[in-house]
Amino acid sequence: MNIALKATNFELTEALQDYATKKVEALKKFLVRFDVDAAQAHIELGKITQHHRKGEIFRAEVNLTIDGRLLRAEETDEDVYIAIDEVHDELKRQIISLKEKRIEKSIRRVKR
Repeated sequence: MNIALKATNFELTEALQDYATKKVEALKKFLVRFDVDAAQAHIELGKITQHHRKGEIFRAEVNLTIDGRLLRAEETDEDVYIAIDEVHDELKRQIISLKEKRIEKSIRRVKR
């Protein structure tokens, strides 16, 4: 899986870079029925506001391309690590849904 990481409006630390990369790489175990080597993930982490009444707001966005399909998740939170976790959970849900649709289609083909 090819992973590209981008930071907007704040400095990306090595720890944050490793955390985001590991979270996206953890999705590989759900991509068993897909071509994992051709999959591409574009991660963008950014700070939405420079000043805010309630503090800094961070945004995590991941665009995951698998077999020509685009799966996209975007979350905002006061903690960038929580935003990354929420994006991971949303992408996991989307991948499982896509796998189930594929399985259902193959079952329908066999029954005909």
